[in-house]
Amino acid sequence: MDQPDVRRSPAEIPLPPPYHGLHPAPVMRGFEPIVWLSPTRRSDVVRVRRHTCECVPIIYELCHSGGLLFIRRTVRNAEGPSIHESERLITVRMEALWERLITGQAR
Repeated sequence: MDQPDVRRSPAEIPLPPPYHGLHPAPVMRGFEPIVWLSPTRRSDVVRVRRHTCECVPIIYELCHSGGLLFIRRTVRNAEGPSIHESERLITVRMEALWERLITGQAR
């Protein structure tokens, strides 16, 4: 016997519990400074590959565009968001920098 096809409206579908995202570790002594630049808008399409939790005022996003990766930093404050980007690097170099940022070795 087949089960009847039960369809629910979107309002009836339960949502998963809120996801509390990744938080960067506190900055370590002797950390690597990242040079933050004004956004260039040099790409039409930017894909966010990874990001940190939005529950804190500073959000980091690992972005992919035009074959290169960069980190976007958004600082939310009373005056509105302030957005800066790192330089664009090949995948292997930027993923290493992202790892250092997340572990507190770069900021």
